Amino acid sequence: MSMLKDDKQVIIFDTTLRDGEQALPSSLSVKQKLQIALCLEQLGVDIIEAGFPISSPGDFEAVRTIGREVKNSVICGLSRCVEKDIDAVAESLKDVTDHYRIHTFIATSDIHVQDKLKKSFDDIVEMAVRSVRHARNYCDDVEFSCEDAGRTPIDHLCRMVESAIAAGATTINIPDTVGYTLPYEFGGIIETLFNRVPNIDKAVISVHCHNDLGMATANSVTALQHGARQIECAVNGLGERAGNCALEEVAMIIRTRSSYLNGLYTNVVAENIARASQMVAGICGEPVPPHKAIVGANAFAHSSGIHQDGVLKNRSTYEIITPESIGIKENNLHMTARSGRHMIKACLDKLGYKEGTYDLNEIYQRFLSLADKKGQVFDYDLEALLFFSNSEEEETQFTLEKMNVLSGGKDLIPTASVAIKIGKRTKVESGTGNGPVDAVFNCITRLTGIRCELTKYNITAKGSGMNAQGQVDVDVMYNGRQYHGKGLSTDVIEASALALIHACNSIYRAQIIEQEKKEEQETK
Repeated sequence: MSMLKDDKQVIIFDTTLRDGEQALPSSLSVKQKLQIALCLEQLGVDIIEAGFPISSPGDFEAVRTIGREVKNSVICGLSRCVEKDIDAVAESLKDVTDHYRIHTFIATSDIHVQDKLKKSFDDIVEMAVRSVRHARNYCDDVEFSCEDAGRTPIDHLCRMVESAIAAGATTINIPDTVGYTLPYEFGGIIETLFNRVPNIDKAVISVHCHNDLGMATANSVTALQHGARQIECAVNGLGERAGNCALEEVAMIIRTRSSYLNGLYTNVVAENIARASQMVAGICGEPVPPHKAIVGANAFAHSSGIHQDGVLKNRSTYEIITPESIGIKENNLHMTARSGRHMIKACLDKLGYKEGTYDLNEIYQRFLSLADKKGQVFDYDLEALLFFSNSEEEETQFTLEKMNVLSGGKDLIPTASVAIKIGKRTKVESGTGNGPVDAVFNCITRLTGIRCELTKYNITAKGSGMNAQGQVDVDVMYNGRQYHGKGLSTDVIEASALALIHACNSIYRAQIIEQEKKEEQETK
């Protein structure tokens, strides 16, 4: 049974919940797996490999629950070429969904056959055929995988593929299990199968590429060019060792380079990619590296002045896909010492300052001085440069003087006492919270009178060992505008207090600027 609508469709087979989970330090709960599965369904994934039912009662229940709840994606369970494994997949899915897939596999490379399985290749072929036939007793959607196909002698691989199709497999998967092959080499394997296996047209050819040499996506796309029509992948590239082919990468390659790939397409709803990436990263506890293609924090960030100038004039100069196309609202132009005048002017335009009301050269020189000290400059910093000649020194309204914190315990409520110098006076406030940082933040809020919403809180270690300092970065929203604060201390609670006070000082300066702007308008 083929799921292909036409010869241009590429089936997306997601294995985040099976191969992806194998890379995690601990298993996901049934509820967590269901959350991810429902997100994958909204993403437009054709097939969700929900787990390995024979491996544990938890995996069995997860596959069964996902099969019951997901309606628009085909649910698949993995099995070895062992009858009880296949029975477990069928048992987990047969009563909860009308259409499901059994995915059975066995190793075919010499090193696996001889050293791991300790059998002859004839024995392996017999086991594969028997297992595919057994799976067909339960359903007509059976996938067979030749584990370590990338290192399997081509004559053996052709024989195995032909035998599995003859036994009833409707999808044949060719995995580069250890990420060993190069694109030209892997493409040649797929091409040879199409040329030498007489019944190859009776099944969809799939690939499952690992990233041990960084070739997973390249090998997968090359396989498409040689006739494969299913790609097995995982959100954020999660998977054993260095990971799998990343779903978001292959989906956007096919979408962006469709004409080069002769009109290939997928059913992936690209605008849901960013949400899926964030959900998987959050639930799995696997942060996405900033430089990760498509979904990394820097994927649409521009710091170079030359790049910023190009993007401001025409986004396609340095963006081959738009952030909106994957569900991100906008690109991110960082103001750093590398930024050029065009970037600064564009930011001032966005803030409402018309050209001619300021000296761009003067502001730019002061901006560079500030950027050298701060690293990254924010829009409210830039605005302050227009109003405060000494803003590079960041004169403060609020300064932390003292702080005492009782962290709490089983029978204690977290409590804090904070003293802040406000102008020339020092004020003290005490309060409680859900934790020590919350208690400190509550005190600072009452002392400054600035009630802002904390939207981001991040701790990073600066240095190593017991004396390492902790840097806390916070983002807060105040009157519809975002502000950033940073604090550094060997005590992370103190660093947290310093970060919030830093943000409050920025808000205070912005309030003064707004007042001065209002007074200027009233005098005109």
